[in-house]
Amino acid sequence: MNQAHVPRRRRRWLRILTWSLTAVLVLALAAAGGGVWTVRRSFAQYDGAARLPGLSGAVTVYRDAHGVPQLYAKTADDLYRAQGYVHAQERFWEMDFRRHVTAGRLAELFGKDQVATDVYLRTMGWRRVAEREWDLLSADSRRYLTAYADGVNAWLREHDGSRASLEYAVLGLQNSGYRAEPWNPVDSLAWLKAMAWDLRGNMAQEIERAALLGSGLSRDQVEQLFPAYPYDRNAPIVSGGTVAAGTFAATGTSSAAPGGGGGSELAAVPLGQLSSDLAGLPKLLGTNGAGIGSNSWVIAGSRTATGKPILANDPHLGASMPAIWFQIGLHCECGLRVEGFSFSGLPGVVIGHNDRIAWGFTNLGPDVTDLYLEKVEGDRYLVDGRWRDLSKRQEVVKVAGGQPVTITVRTTKDGPLLSDASEELRAIGAAPPATVAGAAAEPDAKQNHAYAVALRWTALDPGRTMEAVFTLNAARNWSDFRKAAAQFEVPAQNLIYADVDGNIGYQSPGRIPVRGSGDGRWPAPGWDSMSEWKSYLPFDELPSVYNPAQGYVVTANQAVIGPEYPRFLTDDWSYGYRAERINEMIGSAGSKISVADVSRMQMDNRNGMAPTLVPVLLKAQATGSVENARELLRGWDFQQPAEGEPGTQEARSSAAAAYYNAVWRHLLSRTFDELPAERRPDGEDRWFEVVRALLAEPASPWWDDRSTPVRESRDEIVAAAMRDAYDELSQRLGGDPASWRWGSVHEITVRNQTFGKSGIAPIEWLFNVGPAPTSGGGSIVNATGWDARVGYEVDWVPSMRMIVDMSNLDESRWIQLMGQSGHAFSPHYSDQFELWRTGGTLPMRWQRATIEREAAHTLTLQP
Repeated sequence: MNQAHVPRRRRRWLRILTWSLTAVLVLALAAAGGGVWTVRRSFAQYDGAARLPGLSGAVTVYRDAHGVPQLYAKTADDLYRAQGYVHAQERFWEMDFRRHVTAGRLAELFGKDQVATDVYLRTMGWRRVAEREWDLLSADSRRYLTAYADGVNAWLREHDGSRASLEYAVLGLQNSGYRAEPWNPVDSLAWLKAMAWDLRGNMAQEIERAALLGSGLSRDQVEQLFPAYPYDRNAPIVSGGTVAAGTFAATGTSSAAPGGGGGSELAAVPLGQLSSDLAGLPKLLGTNGAGIGSNSWVIAGSRTATGKPILANDPHLGASMPAIWFQIGLHCECGLRVEGFSFSGLPGVVIGHNDRIAWGFTNLGPDVTDLYLEKVEGDRYLVDGRWRDLSKRQEVVKVAGGQPVTITVRTTKDGPLLSDASEELRAIGAAPPATVAGAAAEPDAKQNHAYAVALRWTALDPGRTMEAVFTLNAARNWSDFRKAAAQFEVPAQNLIYADVDGNIGYQSPGRIPVRGSGDGRWPAPGWDSMSEWKSYLPFDELPSVYNPAQGYVVTANQAVIGPEYPRFLTDDWSYGYRAERINEMIGSAGSKISVADVSRMQMDNRNGMAPTLVPVLLKAQATGSVENARELLRGWDFQQPAEGEPGTQEARSSAAAAYYNAVWRHLLSRTFDELPAERRPDGEDRWFEVVRALLAEPASPWWDDRSTPVRESRDEIVAAAMRDAYDELSQRLGGDPASWRWGSVHEITVRNQTFGKSGIAPIEWLFNVGPAPTSGGGSIVNATGWDARVGYEVDWVPSMRMIVDMSNLDESRWIQLMGQSGHAFSPHYSDQFELWRTGGTLPMRWQRATIEREAAHTLTLQP
């Protein structure tokens, strides 16, 4: 049949039918039990012996009851080769998908629908940068990466198609010509670019500010929507410090001083399409923006029941199947011993501990991306009144079932032209952008110039972050830890530290730009060389603290340090609500904090905005059923549990949380009706600060409902939001407010990264898990985020939880979102999910005797 003559709607119907039949076929074959198409065919081998060429000696792999492997080898090369093999056993489809993303090759897998995504990724050139990083690494690091790749490829040689994963069976019925290629060590480096992209800092805010200004809001209105960090209420990570003689010095004091630079800024740039295009790129780790990040804290032995430090970490990332993390232990007779959370496709451990130190990460969120508006004429761009030639290269995008697409990538001194990847952005020069005081003058209107958008981003410069992982895994003390931090360039993370000697600390790492002018909050004029990046902050000038007097360090994406710090990191911090709650819990716990106490802290569900808003709600006008619903808030403890048995405090809190969050959602919708639909509030902690300020201004124009002829005030909008919330929940959950539960609307569905959003029920049933009720919420310590623009469904989560007990590493605890295996129907596909959802953890065993005693499986990898 000639597809060109089939109506689009019918073609879509035929495609859905084909996929549905595919799913039914796979299920039928799976149920058959035997034969080459059974689902179990791709499951990892856990027992007996397997051959792994290239080993110098046997490697033993013990797996516990949840499939967590502990590897024991003679040499580091053997250890990393075995790690590659084990990762491939459980997660090769995930690894293969990730490398197609980072190389801009999704269309090779899924066809023409992914060409636009590939064009964006090719334009940024993640894979090209990773290739340039190879030569920057030490000989040892290159050898370890090669050994890891050899392990992956040893497994791949014996597993293809459905023998590798069920996803290949499904893909093969639509793309029968696809064959997985061998793993290349650069594939591992390229994955770090995806990690950096989803943790890239304030790019979303920069685009949003410019787009809001272009939508008709005034500069003052936009600034009201991006309030300053509340240093008076929410403490930064480091209490105070400055830079003297090229070195950071903690002071413990705070004084007012500017945090960022001024300079020329551009406004009213029509970047809305860029924002939506970028939002369409694969979110491998999570949603990027303020309010989204991670928690970590480390408590000194003076405050713990054990007398030694306790370190906790729970990174907040996207809820995906398979889960982002892979738990593993790596033990070598060469002296390397480390365990923790790894990424499939990457050797080593990213977060965890060895026999001497433990470490954790949260996103520092510095401003490491700038958008430059460029004046372009043909293949030239303007700088300081002179035209320069654009750098150009051609890329060929292969398309499954279609013809290759050739694109030209153009680059300025500031970075690749993202506008070349979007037809709508190419029309950006239809009207010159408005400017504010200090902006460069426009060229003569008769000149045939257009405007383009370039991206300057630290991750597009080759770096050594992979080196940092190996250095960190082998670190023995604070000095070694800081050496690793100095190599950890992109993405910039808050690093916390503890050691078995009782020391704790914090270090800011990262490649953070020094700008010639401007502060990165708005798109910069590329035609003015003063706006270029001049250098990077020296590592020794970045904030750090070692054994602080208060006896603990908390990082939760809040401001790193107060405004007295003379270097500019960013102004777009998360607003510190999670961090302040953690500070409060530690400070009030006294000096006998246990691992169990820390675990309870990680599951704290207290809403930090509710104490400010609830008193206003209790005073607002309400009658009848709305008044009955509002009574849920009277005496509420501000906790947000998912469920609860009728008559219990947990049930009362859950009902109150359901109503409060519905009111919050409708309050934001009614109050900010001036904003374009795609710019409406998501409900995170930036909006806590915005609304907090407006509550003190009952007559602010923001409260007015533009759809009515009268001018509404705060109290009228609050009352209307309470009515809206009651109407919504009574329709969804019934008319008795006491029976409402937060988890009934705040549910999580964990979706497969590739087939989980196909829109075809049988396919989604194969690979997805959920929905399930979930406690917590956005900007809460138990950070199960949701987007107020679309509903209450969980869209990002604590992707894992780890608690390291430095007094006895064998008693440490960990959990991840789903499970170790990426194979649908494997017993370890989602066997940690219910524990994760309800606050449970698993033993993070360390001693070999304990590991052997509790092992459920033993596999020997032989040369």
